[in-house]
Amino acid sequence: MSDLIDSSARFGAAAHEPFGPIGIIGHSANSDFVNKVNAVLAEKRANRVEKAANPYVHSPGYSRKDYIFDSELVRFQTGEGKFVLGESARGHDIFILTDVLAHNMSHDLVVGEHTISADDHYRDLIRIVSCCMGKAKRVNVIMPFVYEGRREKLDSHRESYDCAEMLKNLYNLGVSKLIMFDPHDERIANAVPLMDIEMPQCRFKIISTLLDRFGSVKLDGKSTVVVSPDEMGATRAIRYTSVLNLPLGIFYRDRDYSVKIAGEHPIKEFMFLGDDVTSKDVLLIDDMINSGSTMARTSRKLKELGARDIYCLAPFGLFTNGLKVFDDLYAEGTVKAVLCTNLIYRTEELLSRPWYVDVDMVPYVARIIDAINMDESVYDLINSTQRIEAVTKQIRLGEIFDEFNE
Repeated sequence: MSDLIDSSARFGAAAHEPFGPIGIIGHSANSDFVNKVNAVLAEKRANRVEKAANPYVHSPGYSRKDYIFDSELVRFQTGEGKFVLGESARGHDIFILTDVLAHNMSHDLVVGEHTISADDHYRDLIRIVSCCMGKAKRVNVIMPFVYEGRREKLDSHRESYDCAEMLKNLYNLGVSKLIMFDPHDERIANAVPLMDIEMPQCRFKIISTLLDRFGSVKLDGKSTVVVSPDEMGATRAIRYTSVLNLPLGIFYRDRDYSVKIAGEHPIKEFMFLGDDVTSKDVLLIDDMINSGSTMARTSRKLKELGARDIYCLAPFGLFTNGLKVFDDLYAEGTVKAVLCTNLIYRTEELLSRPWYVDVDMVPYVARIIDAINMDESVYDLINSTQRIEAVTKQIRLGEIFDEFNE
């Protein structure tokens, strides 16, 4: 006991005992991302062992070369499937990483080839959770893009509310913690008020990547403005303006509420509400890029208003209508770059585009897993205001050259 007290005094309040040996289970669709997270986590903990950084570095299972569990998702030609663990999860702190948007896998059915859908990925997640329950010490799920999480409200009691049902299902199965990045609407957590849910933001990595890649971007009110493409995303854009101390602009959709077409009121006019953007860089903020039509419409309007370079920033790039929309925007000089994270599957075609910048979230995810396992507070990891302020105050080469040329 005295040894533990002495070590606590030596290592400080940050020295927490691991909840249990880490076990990572990744869906085969996002195996590349999971392998990279595993490598970063293994290196981080190996360094701690070498430096004796805390009193628990020699705990059983603390430092390993491979935290990924041997497992397999088996599918049958009927469309059914099962999950099989190749080793025991008993006593482990399990972290399941899933990408419900991955569309890079298929399997043969009786009637032909079937591309694995978001519904299939969710069903696989349930299989994995069910297989671990009763054996693992704790089960955590990291679901960067929230399955069926786009709904802001229940529009009609004649419509399904799949996101709430998904959350309730995971909670009832016994999932201890759910980590989801930049959800479309954080109020979805109200469906399971007693569930431990963390919602990390991607702002820090997106902003730091932007500054690393485009050193001439000046984050001051005279040079740059943050813009939300619609009023629904205003809260997200306000968070960027708050930490970057930049002015805010919003596009407002003036709808004709006397008419309804395909279940929606048509838009009469897009109005820009904000300061003059003439000769200013624009950070166009959204939670996801779906077809790209919203980014295209608003960026072209901003160019008409005299904006200089436009950067489209979003945690998730889906590009459901292909890449031609942004190929055209880039070719005509409307959009300078599009920044999205690697939290979801990206095609090789997308990664090869000159206008696309991949924001690496691997170290961030590894750090979150490490912190949760060590029972550390993840508040500072999730609310990265101080880190953003620090990185924006750094002197960059692009700024030096700009000042030299003035």
